[in-house]
Amino acid sequence: MPASQKKITVNKFPLRLMPSVRKVAEQISQREGVSLNQFINVAVAEKLAHLQHEEWLARRAKVTDSSIAKALQILDRPTGRRPEAGDEMPEGYISVRRKHDDKKIARSASSH
Repeated sequence: MPASQKKITVNKFPLRLMPSVRKVAEQISQREGVSLNQFINVAVAEKLAHLQHEEWLARRAKVTDSSIAKALQILDRPTGRRPEAGDEMPEGYISVRRKHDDKKIARSASSH
């Protein structure tokens, strides 16, 4: 066996499903063309990925006005290159940020 191929040990795990859940899982797995075992493996893997993602979201740094401003400064930096074909802005496009800034300026001017 090549060094890059590792033998994967699969443990058997007796799983008890409610009859209604098993019936639906069997129907969907047949429709998808996979075994019930493979279907359950993928379903559990998807659920685990979802839970891990939620944990990551809870741990990551919170978004602040400062972090948004910093990100926008990075995005606003000129690159010196023209957009690639198909990446140009549509004729007459006004960014949401510019619309927001224009409204803020107008409110500020009218309050003086």
